[in-house]
Amino acid sequence: MKNENVGKIVSSIAILLIFIYIIASIIGMNSRNNPSMYKNSKTEGTTLNILVSSENQDLQSVIENYIKGKDYNVNIEYAGTLEIMEKLNRGEEYDAVWISNSIWLYMLNDSVNISNSKCTSINPVIFGITKSKAEKLGFVGKDIYTQDIVNSISNGNLKFSMSNPTTTNSGASAYLGLLSTLAGNPEVLKEDNLNDEELKEKVTTLFSGLERSSGSEEFLEELFLAGEYEAVVTYESSIISLNKQLESQGKETLYAIYPIDGVSISDAPFAYIDNGNENKKAAFTDLQSYILSDQGQKVLQEKGRRTWYGGVSSTVDKTIFRTDWGINTEKYISPIKYPSTNVIKSALALYQSELRKPVHVVFCLDYSGSMIGTGYEELISAMEYILSEAAEAEYLQFSSKDKIDIIPFSTGVIDTWSTINGADTNNLLESIKTLEPNGSTAIYPAVEEAVKILADEDRDTYNTSVILMTDGQGNVGRQEDLAKTYTDIGKEIPIYSIMFGYASEIQLSEIAEMSNGKVFDGKTDLIKAFKEVRGYN
Repeated sequence: MKNENVGKIVSSIAILLIFIYIIASIIGMNSRNNPSMYKNSKTEGTTLNILVSSENQDLQSVIENYIKGKDYNVNIEYAGTLEIMEKLNRGEEYDAVWISNSIWLYMLNDSVNISNSKCTSINPVIFGITKSKAEKLGFVGKDIYTQDIVNSISNGNLKFSMSNPTTTNSGASAYLGLLSTLAGNPEVLKEDNLNDEELKEKVTTLFSGLERSSGSEEFLEELFLAGEYEAVVTYESSIISLNKQLESQGKETLYAIYPIDGVSISDAPFAYIDNGNENKKAAFTDLQSYILSDQGQKVLQEKGRRTWYGGVSSTVDKTIFRTDWGINTEKYISPIKYPSTNVIKSALALYQSELRKPVHVVFCLDYSGSMIGTGYEELISAMEYILSEAAEAEYLQFSSKDKIDIIPFSTGVIDTWSTINGADTNNLLESIKTLEPNGSTAIYPAVEEAVKILADEDRDTYNTSVILMTDGQGNVGRQEDLAKTYTDIGKEIPIYSIMFGYASEIQLSEIAEMSNGKVFDGKTDLIKAFKEVRGYN
C-alpha cells in the first residue's frame, strides 16, 4: 500500500514536471515570437536616450508599442539631420541615434563613439509628379533619365518643391544624386566634377524650377497639401503618405518617377553610441533586434519603407506600394554612390554659394519699446550672424545673387534698407545698429509693405519670402488689411515669423496660414531660430 502511494506521488511529480516544461516551452516560444516578452535584468530601470531624425517621427509608435512590456524606458528626441551632427559633435550625450542616412555618421567627430550601426530600411529619394502632369510630360510607362527632367524644367514645363539640401537629408541626398547623374555617373563624384562648368550649368537649370524650399521633410508635406504644386522631390515613403492624404481629400495623387541613371537611397541606420554603460548597451541591442525582426520590419513596411534585400520584392503589400502611383517594387533601382565626406561638404557649399535658385527676402524687424535691453541685443546678434561670413560654416550664407530688404518697424514702418548683392551686407548691418527701440508694434503694416516689395519680383528668377521677427503683439494696423493686400497680389509669398518675448502666437499663426508659411519659436535661442528659418528660403 505504501509502495502504491509512493508510486502515485512519483507519477504526480512527473506529470507536474512535464506540465511545467510545456508551459516553459510555450513561454519561451512566445518570447521568441513576441520580443516584448523578453526580460533582461541588465536593462531593468535603464533609460535609453535616442536622437532621431525628424523625418522618422512616424516611426515613433514602432518603438513605443514594443517597449510597453519592457523593463527599460526610452526617451526620444527629434532633430534635423544636420542638427543631429551638430549636437553630437559638440558633445551632447545620447545613447543611440536613428538617423536618415549612413553618410552623416562619417561626419561625426572621433569623440562620438558610434558602434553596431545597422540599416533598418531602404527609402529612395525620388520625384513625385501629379499624374496628369507626368502623363503630359510623357513620363508614365517609360524609362526616364535625370536629363529628361532637367529638359522639362528648362522648357518651362515643370516646377517642383523639395527640402533644403543644406539642412535636410532628403534634400542633400537628392542633390548629391542629381550631381552624380548629371555628371555622367562617374565611379564616385570628386572635387574635379564640382568644378565642371557644364555640370554647374545643368544643376543651376534644374534648380531654376524650384518653387518652394523647405527646412524639413515634415513641413514639405504640409505645404504641398496646403498649396497647389505639381511636383515634389522627397522620400518614396513621403509620396505614399502624401498620396493617402491627397486621395482622402479627393485631390489628384502623385506619380513616382525613378530616373534609371541613378537614385539616391537612404538606409536609416540605427546605431549605438558607446558611453561605457553596459545596461544601456543591452537595452539598445534588444530594441535594435526588434526593429530588425520580422515583426519590426513588417511595421516599417506599413509605414512605406522598403525592408527587403536589394529593394526588390514581388510579395509586398500592394495596397501600400501601389503600382497606380508609379511605385514599382519589382524593378531594381540603380543607386548612386555617395562621395567622400570632403566632397559632400564642398558640394553643399557650392549649392549655397552658386547653384541654388537666388532668393529675394524681406526681413521685418521689431524695434518697438518692449525690445529695449535683451531683446534688442539678441536681435543685433542674430542679424550679425545671418548677414555675416559666420553663417557660411553652416551653409546658411546669402550669395551675391540674392536680394535682401530690411524693414524696421515700431509704431509704423521706419525705413527700408536694401541690397541687390546678398554677399555685401555691411551697410545693412550698420543701418540695423543705428536705431533704438521705441513705440508700439506695427506688425501688419510692416508685413504689408514687405509683400508689396515682393509683389512684382520675377519668381522664375527668385524665390521670395518674408521673415518677421517680433517680441510683442501687433497693436497697429489690422490682419484683415494685410490679408486683403495679400489676396489682391495673387501670388504665394511665404511669411515666416520668429517669435520671442511676449509675441502672440495666435496672430503669427494666422499670418503663416494665410501665406503657407510657418512660425518659429525663438524664445530660448533667437540665433538658433534664425538659423532654422534660413533653411526655408
